[in-house]
Amino acid sequence: MPIILSLGIAWSQYKGGYLCSQVTKKAASGNTTMFSPQFWVLCSSTVLFMASFGMIMPELPGFLTELGRPDLIGWIVGLFTVGAFLSRFVSGRIADRAGRMPVMLFGTWVTTLAGLGYIGVGAITEQAVWSGVPVAVWVFLTLRLLHGMSTGFRPTGTTAFLTDITPLNRRGEALGYLGVAGNAGMAGGPAIGSWLTVEYGYNAMFIVSTLFGLVALLMTLRLPETLPQGRRVKWPDLHVWKGDVLDLSSWPAALGLLPVAFAFGTFLTISPDYVGSLGYVYKGSFNTIIVIASISMRLIAGRASDRRGRVPLVLIGGALLAVGMFGLSVAETKSMAAFFGVIYGMSIGINMPAIMAWTADLARPGKVALALGTMLMSLEVGIGVGAVFSGYQFQGNVAVISSLYAIAGWFGLFGFTVLWLFRNRVPDPQGEIVNSA
Repeated sequence: MPIILSLGIAWSQYKGGYLCSQVTKKAASGNTTMFSPQFWVLCSSTVLFMASFGMIMPELPGFLTELGRPDLIGWIVGLFTVGAFLSRFVSGRIADRAGRMPVMLFGTWVTTLAGLGYIGVGAITEQAVWSGVPVAVWVFLTLRLLHGMSTGFRPTGTTAFLTDITPLNRRGEALGYLGVAGNAGMAGGPAIGSWLTVEYGYNAMFIVSTLFGLVALLMTLRLPETLPQGRRVKWPDLHVWKGDVLDLSSWPAALGLLPVAFAFGTFLTISPDYVGSLGYVYKGSFNTIIVIASISMRLIAGRASDRRGRVPLVLIGGALLAVGMFGLSVAETKSMAAFFGVIYGMSIGINMPAIMAWTADLARPGKVALALGTMLMSLEVGIGVGAVFSGYQFQGNVAVISSLYAIAGWFGLFGFTVLWLFRNRVPDPQGEIVNSA
């Protein structure tokens, strides 16, 4: 890993040294605009990155079932989030010490290579068994763990990169647009992945996933390094027990994210079978409905949090989360599922840009990436717990899906209630600026 990361930063410094100086000069002069060329390249590559790993998600439960272990469905998302969580211990530190580029490049490399790995899993003979479990299943689960490193690295780098090139008073808006880019990938990716699987098989989907990751990588290489004192990655950067690995100043945002993440982990795990039971042929199309609703909110939520403060937006998002989850728990038709799916998608579109901007507001000087990494650890914990818990309870029994959505709804309602009761006590720097104006 350190060799790959060192090569990444070396290439980025060679490729983007001049561009980095220009970005720094613009920031210092106060002339940085949000819609810069770097902004568009970052968002475009984010669309492809998110589509690359998102397109396979709705079909992996079926893939694992064909490998012979449908009872392990909860570990598809669970191990992915474990890999992402462990990566956060070093990705934020590397981004703040060595630069944003090596973090983004490494994460994109991982998702590019993962698609080829899944093809290799499918090629393993069924007769190969170890400890009573097909070898293909062991390799698949290991690959899910490694694949999680992609989201443990790249989002930390991209978010920090964007805060570097964006004016402070438009931070929430910019992060909202970055979220739109990510959601666009998550909307188109699953739909494309399901179509490819139904029409051409799993390998076609995995190949396209790899191609999307490769194009995202090539686009990312065009970006400059925005950390003024960027350098090569060193061994101490990878030493978990040396130096800061967390920024506890971001704890309010991290706690506010837990109900959102738990619901998302539950949704990712059980929604393919849920929508299948409702009659959806292309399972990814339901994800697309959710993500389009999220995009519609991200277009306005980031700017709204800049103008109203972060906490009020998180409260609105929390209320919609509870309504959406409770609604899905009682939905018995496609139309009802789509309606409450839209509400749930709206909650994500409001929560995520507000929470990410809130985290950046709370970060200590020079520790933005570390704070974002800490907040995203909360994301991985919530998703992982939601995925493993729902997968363990589900195990192919569609009858329990209703109760699993309801549990996510109660967790969301609890989070909303706690934040509402302490809304005047939790720190909200942007809200204080707005109220004092």
